[in-house]
Amino acid sequence: MKTQFATFILLAITAVSCNSAKQLIQEEVFSKEAITDTKWVLTVLEGATVGANQNGEELHFVLNSKDNTINGFFGCNIVNGSYVLQPGNRIRFEKLAVTRMACPDAKVNESEVLKVLEMVDNYTLNGDAIMLSVGRRAPLAIFTKKTIPTNEITEKYWKLKTLEGKDVVMAENQEKEIFFRLNGAENRVAGFAGCNSFGGTFTLEEGNRIRFSNVMTTMMACPDVDFNESEFLQIFELADNYTIHGDTLMLNVGRRAPLAVFEAVYME
Repeated sequence: MKTQFATFILLAITAVSCNSAKQLIQEEVFSKEAITDTKWVLTVLEGATVGANQNGEELHFVLNSKDNTINGFFGCNIVNGSYVLQPGNRIRFEKLAVTRMACPDAKVNESEVLKVLEMVDNYTLNGDAIMLSVGRRAPLAIFTKKTIPTNEITEKYWKLKTLEGKDVVMAENQEKEIFFRLNGAENRVAGFAGCNSFGGTFTLEEGNRIRFSNVMTTMMACPDVDFNESEFLQIFELADNYTIHGDTLMLNVGRRAPLAVFEAVYME
């Protein structure tokens, strides 16, 4: 009888332990889903309210769940790195790196934000806000959730088909095809212009309006590539609207004929 009772107690303890472990795993998964793949806009830094925009772009970061990387923008440079999540709402940022632009007119001291990311070791979720802290101190920074807009032209690989009405054929000595991608979470454009890679920011508005800004390129020279790269890049200065039909995207200015036509390519 005592043996049966002891066995019952052991089974009960095992069941409780399994349920507790299962609940803990579920809580960790929920917590991770709540903070990843979300655009977090900076609102408070070291107790001071922060204007969310710098040159029309929000100060923010995104935690990418697929590869545990962080990318963002804090007033001047693009920030990249990695992060580690642990039980108990623990978080650690690692290998943070920034581009090397100088922005004397920046409204926020970017280095202060980066210092906060290097220091924090835990976070607290409060509604649509995430508070980053170290130990039990008051939050070092507070970010507010912003819904990442879904759009039929973002998160796609757009390959150039025609430029100013002329078909574009990839040259034999060209490194890769000419294309661009729009990252909806970061509002960033990146692509390849025939010789150089390029990147910048974009804004989408109602009525299929689009605006590109701060577009910059690498500085490689490719004298053997028979393609007018500057003519292609000018599209991103001129375009103010787009038209999309299925897998075909046209960038336009006003009501003119398309400046360029692109085709969506789906990678397997």
